[in-house]
Amino acid sequence: MRDPESQRPWGYYEILADAPDHKVKRITVNPHSRLSLQRHQRRLEHWYAISGEAVATLGDHKVSLTPGTAVDIPMRTVHRIENTGDTPFVFIEIQRGEYFGEDDIERLEDDYGRG
Repeated sequence: MRDPESQRPWGYYEILADAPDHKVKRITVNPHSRLSLQRHQRRLEHWYAISGEAVATLGDHKVSLTPGTAVDIPMRTVHRIENTGDTPFVFIEIQRGEYFGEDDIERLEDDYGRG
């Protein structure tokens, strides 16, 4: 059973590594769901697609993600991932920086009313 803390309205995540200098998550996004439009002040991210298909928003740019593709999200860059397919989109998120807490998420837009 998954940790209830890792459940989100768009899917769920699993923490694979949590160290002082990095954090690694396996994130599953439900079909036709998306995460909030957000940015981080204290970390950067690298997303590597495992299965499914999605569109990543990076500032004003859109990048299609399919298995084996990846995208880098610099610190303070507005970003979002949206599952555009009919199956779950699974990706690995590698965070690097000085802080990895969930309170470093600045949500600019959210489908689920979270601030």
